[in-house]
Amino acid sequence: MTRTVLLDLDGTLVDSAPGILGTLRTAFDQVGVPWDDTVIGRHLLGPPLYESLPPIVGAEAAAAVLARYRPLYQESGLLKSTPYPGIEPLLRALVAADVRLGLATSKNEPAAREIIANQGWTELFTAITGDTVDARRPSKAAVVEEALRRLGSPAPADCVMVGDRLHDVVGSAAHGVSCLGAGWGYAEPGELAAAGAAAIYATADELRAALLG
Repeated sequence: MTRTVLLDLDGTLVDSAPGILGTLRTAFDQVGVPWDDTVIGRHLLGPPLYESLPPIVGAEAAAAVLARYRPLYQESGLLKSTPYPGIEPLLRALVAADVRLGLATSKNEPAAREIIANQGWTELFTAITGDTVDARRPSKAAVVEEALRRLGSPAPADCVMVGDRLHDVVGSAAHGVSCLGAGWGYAEPGELAAAGAAAIYATADELRAALLG
């Protein structure tokens, strides 16, 4: 059985879309950047916003929006993250089976730690790793690298990543770690399979059965 499981946060453990997109909309309005529902939505979630927004609104507008977004999100947006059905039983069952859990998210680490703490999950994780506040881990591969280091560099064959976007698949593969797709998250249809996910599960209960079966 897999002894170490790395888990993405947004779209995998929690539905953070209402908090992220709601705060982003407020920041757009405050800065005066037009909001376009046809190009801004859940499909943007996963990679850092400082990478996904500039191609849509331009570098200057993105910088202005994110300068307003970050304090607003820290103040209230992150509190709107809610666990997906079956996630808490999944985490607790894995820990009970002596599986080590590591969080590997592109969200900045202080915000990720606060979301995990708000759910009462801090003690379940051996390591909690995210991007730095100054964006020094801009790719999922960089986050996974640091997460594995904090976990003592376990053998890739003894690990698995669980995530909902292609970035999770590609980022873990860069370190020889296979990825299981969280089919309940933010991926576009066919995205996880095309990226090379080892398997895709529709629910957390199905994932738990696969990991512990």
